[in-house]
Amino acid sequence: MRDRVALELSVVGSSMEEEELEFIDELEDVLHLTPEVQQAIEQVFPSQDPLDRADFNAVEYINSLFPTEQSLSNIDEVVNKIRLKIRRLDDNIRTVVRGQTNVGQDGRQALEEAQKAIQQLFGKIKDIKDKAEKSEQMVKEITRDIKQLDHAKRHLTTSITTLNHLHMLAGGVDSLEAMTRRRQYGEVANLLQGVVNVLEHFQKYMGIPQIRQLSERVKAAQTELGQQILADFEEAFPSQGTKRTGGPSSVLRDACLVANVLDPRIKQEIIKLFIRQYLSEYLVLFQENQDVAWLDKIDRRYAWIKRQLVEYEEKYGRMFPAEWYMTERITVEFCHITRAELAKIMRTRAREIEVKLLLFAIQRTTNFEGLLAKRFTGCTLNDGAGKKPELPPPSLNPFLDDEIGSEELEKEGDLDKSKKPKAPENPFHGIISKCFEPHLYVYIESQDKNLGELIDRFVADFKAQGPPKPNTDEGGAVLPSCADLFVYYKKCMVQCSQLSTGEPMVALTTIFQKYLREYAWKILSGNLPKTQSSSSGLTITSLLKEKEGSEGAKFTVEELCLICRILSTAEYCLATTQQLEDKLKEKVDTSLMERINLTGEMDTFSTVISNSIQLLVQDLDAACDPALTAMSKMQWQNVEHVGDQSPYVTSIILHIKQNVPIIRDNLASTRKYFTQFCIKFANSFIPKFISHLFKCKPISMVGAEQLLLDTHSLKTVLLDLPSVGSQVLRKAPASYTKIVVKGMTRAEMILKVVMAPHESSVVFVDNYIKLLADCNTETLQRILDMKGLKKSEQSTMLELFRQRLPAPNAGGDVTTSISLPTPTPEQESSRIRKLEKLIKKRL
Repeated sequence: MRDRVALELSVVGSSMEEEELEFIDELEDVLHLTPEVQQAIEQVFPSQDPLDRADFNAVEYINSLFPTEQSLSNIDEVVNKIRLKIRRLDDNIRTVVRGQTNVGQDGRQALEEAQKAIQQLFGKIKDIKDKAEKSEQMVKEITRDIKQLDHAKRHLTTSITTLNHLHMLAGGVDSLEAMTRRRQYGEVANLLQGVVNVLEHFQKYMGIPQIRQLSERVKAAQTELGQQILADFEEAFPSQGTKRTGGPSSVLRDACLVANVLDPRIKQEIIKLFIRQYLSEYLVLFQENQDVAWLDKIDRRYAWIKRQLVEYEEKYGRMFPAEWYMTERITVEFCHITRAELAKIMRTRAREIEVKLLLFAIQRTTNFEGLLAKRFTGCTLNDGAGKKPELPPPSLNPFLDDEIGSEELEKEGDLDKSKKPKAPENPFHGIISKCFEPHLYVYIESQDKNLGELIDRFVADFKAQGPPKPNTDEGGAVLPSCADLFVYYKKCMVQCSQLSTGEPMVALTTIFQKYLREYAWKILSGNLPKTQSSSSGLTITSLLKEKEGSEGAKFTVEELCLICRILSTAEYCLATTQQLEDKLKEKVDTSLMERINLTGEMDTFSTVISNSIQLLVQDLDAACDPALTAMSKMQWQNVEHVGDQSPYVTSIILHIKQNVPIIRDNLASTRKYFTQFCIKFANSFIPKFISHLFKCKPISMVGAEQLLLDTHSLKTVLLDLPSVGSQVLRKAPASYTKIVVKGMTRAEMILKVVMAPHESSVVFVDNYIKLLADCNTETLQRILDMKGLKKSEQSTMLELFRQRLPAPNAGGDVTTSISLPTPTPEQESSRIRKLEKLIKKRL
């Protein structure tokens, strides 16, 4: 209706009066619907008519009806249609309103009828409930006698069953006592279990004297049976004397079945008695004072128990129940006795223990423990709690061998991440060999001695072989001694982990640390070529007349190859030491993992790498020093024309082309360290070049142009330094390129400032600030010295420069650079090309 009013207002608005407009506004306020109500109406009465939209705009709707002036000719027809639609809406609204007149009265009538129906329903339900209660009472009266009969039947059945059980219990107790006296253990085993089961039904009747008396008789019979069976076993297997020669009797076999029903302590006593008697001969044969008791004859101990186990299976295998695991129990007790006896005799004869003898005994013992793992389950260990682990055995290889499959590597990586100790596959591991752990210091001392001899042999071999020869693949490879060292480490670690995963592994790690450091200093650092003092006596004339090839590097090619080889070896040792630490932590006990730390040794190898790179940088840097000295000694104010690059530039490029390809080829396997070498050389050479550049004074305009051309040539060579002399062109690393561009651009800017006219001090200072963006007055002073200005002129410019400086911070010093945009390499290259064209025109 709101839309209708708004539309009519828009169409015939010109003819409406002011009172009608106020009435329509009030009507719109009353009919304003919330968005929720409007959305509900749209869901119930969906419509595409724009008049039904909540955001109806009358102006837009009129414009859609009359898009052009010509369409206004049909305005009367449109108005009639809209009025017709309004009348239809009014009729519909009127019909609906009239239809709702009687709705209230009909609703009240329907509500009254529903209340009457509910009352009638409630009355019917009450009647049904009363009838149900009466029926229940009637059923109870009918079934009262039947329930009494049911209770009587139940009680009678229980009484009969109890009497039967009592009869069975009384007869069973009498029979049990009689059979016990006659030692009829076969019948007793079955009867005793039944009597015990029947007695359980009388637990609630223990207050009755007769029942309590029967229970006490059963307990007495069990006690008597236990004592009698123990006496029979003691008689059959006396603790003193030899074992019985005959086989087991059926009486003892049945007695074991009875023991299963008796108190578990009886079973344990029988097992201990038999095993103690069965192993009594072992204690006599291998007494501490016997020759066969020493470690060199340890095989005889294990051979003896193997024979005894075979004999047991033949003679006594059927006497004991299979669930007693007597064979395994005998073996476990033998292991405990052997460990105690070996520990005692080794304490007594500790001075006689040698490494070979100790390793022999440990090897034979671990082999025997492995045999036990194949034969038995270990269920009798730790009071029967032993279980065979399901995890696969851990790899004994401490390094990433090629033989390890990808699957094993993934599993190994997962276990490393979880940092959980691996459960041993062999439940008998260490059951005897644990006794050797206190004496493993002999093994550790032996490894200490062997590693010391190995390091000495490496030193002797290195001196005998000499440095690697150039132009061969030998120069880029690692030293073979490092591979030998880590192979020996792997062997020692695997061997020690089989012996113990406790303190001996920590002690072995300490030995590893000691000889890793010795290898780093004696083999690697000790064989790095020593730097020599700079040779004197070079004249300026000889430097200026330097020919190609007349000045060689301080280090020979062989020495450069040696440095690279030592660097590669140190890098290999660094990576392998990290793997060694990870594997040692994997092998050692979890509680000792924190004590395995080879960080210091890895830092040592990092130091060797850093020293090697520094030597290479110093060598190339020193080779370029004479050329830089020659540059600073030249009379640049006398240069009359600009030509090709100067001789000192040729000399520097020659040294770079001689050294860098050798270093790059020998560091092919460690590209990151070659990049470090390039970066360090750039960081060393460029500041030194700029320092020598300041020494070139005074400089004429032509001399400055020649220096600028030389600087550009050096910049080009330095940018191509990583790939100089290489057939394969590689883009230099971005970090290196950034350093070269920044440093050499500064040198070029210095020369441009020198070339700038100084007639106007203001213009010159502005050019200096624009080109160099340097707030340091010392730099400006040095540039003015290069220009050869008088002190008075310099003072004027310096004073003007100080005035142009920004105000310093409170308590600060203005030594930082002005933040100005640095020219890009492309812009600088374009400027250099313009300078070259200008120089050619002058020539």
